Amino acid sequence: MKKQGYFALIGDDFFIREATLADAAIIWQTIYDNRSYLRIWLPFVDMLKDVADEEAFLASLLAIPYENRNLVFVIGHGSELCGLVGFVTTDRLNHRTEIGYWLIPEYQGQGVMTRCVRHLCQWATRQRGMNSIRIRCAVGNQPSNAIPQRLGFTLEGREREGELLVTGEYTDLNVYSILKKEVEAW
Repeated sequence: MKKQGYFALIGDDFFIREATLADAAIIWQTIYDNRSYLRIWLPFVDMLKDVADEEAFLASLLAIPYENRNLVFVIGHGSELCGLVGFVTTDRLNHRTEIGYWLIPEYQGQGVMTRCVRHLCQWATRQRGMNSIRIRCAVGNQPSNAIPQRLGFTLEGREREGELLVTGEYTDLNVYSILKKEVEAW
């Protein structure tokens, strides 16, 4: 995968860079190849029927002016896409944002996502002036919850029935946050 836009090394072997429209096919294929695993906790997976769906999602993001855009980053290892990480529901008026992420199974348990989230927290506070960063994780998704816990986020509480899973059941979400002053202390 080529270096384009914002690029940062995450450890020795991984990198993040801004997703572009040209990434639609590889993102869709990675999701498709890992669909049975990813769909457990990511309700949007079943809505991605083909590459055009991913292209439409990326095009809608990229149509927003850069300074107002919720940036999405591909996580790469060599030429392989390992996952995505990015910002969602940014509130610029109150200087807060949320980070969402997913990683394919073979790259989990290596600290990859923890390093990515740590990097983006620092980037968001320095480059975008964010004061508060949130992460919401399904209560039962322990690997996802481990990331904000490892990074010292505060568990603010639980959003009851905050997400509808593909099983048709709602799951509660743990809501974590970290403040700029806490990120600066890293």
